[in-house]
Amino acid sequence: MEKVMIRMRLSAHQAHYGGGLVDGAFNLQLFGDVATELLIKNDGDEGLFRAYNNVEFLAPLYAGDYVEAYGWITKKGNTSRTMEFECYKVITSRTDLSESAAEVLQEKVLVCKASGTCIVPKDKQRY
Repeated sequence: MEKVMIRMRLSAHQAHYGGGLVDGAFNLQLFGDVATELLIKNDGDEGLFRAYNNVEFLAPLYAGDYVEAYGWITKKGNTSRTMEFECYKVITSRTDLSESAAEVLQEKVLVCKASGTCIVPKDKQRY
């Protein structure tokens, strides 16, 4: 199955803590959007997120950072879809240099990974 990717810039609106730190749960919102796209492509329906089986927060994110969130289906059941997710920081803000400075990272940084299960009821599956 193909991978789905979402890329976005984290704004001051996503910052939840001092110093522009973004709440780790924001990664889960991105993974939910990736899961929705995977289900639409696979089943023609948005489905429902049933559960996260594992979540690991590995590095902080800050307002101004750019991230890429990836997901793919690893197992298809009758109505269940098991998925893996990864979120990488690809551009980092450099407020230590100036308010608007940023830097493209030579190597992207894995900031969060997770696995989860989504459900698409049989009567909603179109493909």
